[in-house]
Amino acid sequence: MCERDRCRQECREPRPNQQNPRALFISCSDSRLVPELVTQREPGDLFVIRNAGNIVPSYGPEPGGVSASVEYAVAALQVSDIVICGHSDCGAMTAIATCKCLDHMPAVASWLRYADSARVVNEARQHQDQPAKVASMVRENVIAQLANIQTHPSVRLALEEGRVALHGWIYDIASGLIEAFDGSRGAFVSLADNPDVQAIKYQARRVA
Repeated sequence: MCERDRCRQECREPRPNQQNPRALFISCSDSRLVPELVTQREPGDLFVIRNAGNIVPSYGPEPGGVSASVEYAVAALQVSDIVICGHSDCGAMTAIATCKCLDHMPAVASWLRYADSARVVNEARQHQDQPAKVASMVRENVIAQLANIQTHPSVRLALEEGRVALHGWIYDIASGLIEAFDGSRGAFVSLADNPDVQAIKYQARRVA
């Protein structure tokens, strides 16, 4: 057994008094969205990442805190599910959808560029009004971040081995209802009405 395989095996072995969350939950920093309350879970059930816009930057040569946390959750904690959860009335997505000037917040403006692929898709569509455009941006962003997270080596390996599932959620703050992205239909559907909604499936491209 090589050193890398031995290290991976040690990471997977359960240890006493160690956290053992079942899912990685990536959500917005918005104070109205509390992952444990939304999912009705106890402390220790979720490994949580929160940031402006529930963003997951694509994997790169200079990984930041989000990349490190994703890698730890998947490679060390061995979570079986990853949820990327957007929400209604998201300030970050509203700023993008309405082209709000962020010159006075350059760090925020730079961070939100990780949602550019969602912005481009959303801009190409017709919307009934501004609230509809914002709601659409929230959904497109979740889809974009589901794509981004699959560029992370630890996630790609876990998907290839069939030991993790990806989920895209939208939480409605006013009603408390959740919509989930149905991978088979390419649309968001009520999670309450579709408890077995299909997770996003990774299809590895094999070379013959």
